[in-house]
Amino acid sequence: MMHWTTEDWHTAGEPFRIVLDVPTTGDTVAARRVEAMTGEAETVRRFLCLEPRGHDDMYGGFITPPDDDGADFGVLFWHKDGFSTACGHGTMALGAWAVRTGRVAAPDDGEAIVTIDVPSGRVQARVQRSAGVTTGVVFRNVSSRVLATGIPLSTSRGDVVVDLVFGGAVYATLPAASLGLTVTPDDTTELIRLGREIKWALNDHPAAQLDDDRLSGVYGTILVDDLGRTADGPWQRNVTVFADGEVDRSPCGSGTASRVAMLAHTGELADGEVLTHDSIIGTRFLARVAEHTADGVVPEVTGQAYRVGTSEFELDPADPLAEGFSLR
Repeated sequence: MMHWTTEDWHTAGEPFRIVLDVPTTGDTVAARRVEAMTGEAETVRRFLCLEPRGHDDMYGGFITPPDDDGADFGVLFWHKDGFSTACGHGTMALGAWAVRTGRVAAPDDGEAIVTIDVPSGRVQARVQRSAGVTTGVVFRNVSSRVLATGIPLSTSRGDVVVDLVFGGAVYATLPAASLGLTVTPDDTTELIRLGREIKWALNDHPAAQLDDDRLSGVYGTILVDDLGRTADGPWQRNVTVFADGEVDRSPCGSGTASRVAMLAHTGELADGEVLTHDSIIGTRFLARVAEHTADGVVPEVTGQAYRVGTSEFELDPADPLAEGFSLR
């Protein structure tokens, strides 16, 4: 009988289901991701992610060994359509989880650094603590960069111009207003439809094909509302429609990183300024340029993760829905 225990968290409203002891093989986390796509981990992903044990917007991660002693552990991120290369909200949840469970020691006051190997590289979650309570998590991403700007695209709602940016995964970004939409719950259905349309229209674009084929292709579409500026820097609201129609309830960690790279590129986010990045449900990340690299910037994104609870899942041998199902 298949039986799995999970610990569920959410970061700014976006779920993250943590699972231990799922068999994977490979010398690196990136290699484990490739193996997982057709191995036992794929069966477990479908079992825990899809209905009736999950849902079409579920997200989670399988904990793995790190690539080497420089990281605390590794993780394979997953969603309803497979295994992703990066996940900022998941990294924040994992940082808070690692401290809460004692996997990484943390002071009652101060900061603990949790280093995690993910398929796109090595990332850090800096867990901020006060009086024994986690008050925030800073996600330090891989180097992020603009891949192409001003790409003309004809959509079912008219002609638009799209940018491609790498923030651990490749994102297509554009103003929601260029499609006659706003980033609000009332427009969710159309935002999903257009997000999927744009992703697949640009998935094979030359700029989305990276040196590492495992990172190539458009992972998601970010639709943006410009809300002006705060005293600290630009203020935007976004929705990230990723995989094949999943909606990120949070402002999206790696998506926020890509927005940092784009705004730094255009000069709208200067060194020392902070991007206030809101989600479609009104939750918020704060982000900044932490470091400049040869081809881009290293973004830092600050948010908060919360434990939801633990679950025990088992498969009745007579259950015909062992692999789960999706209605999207």
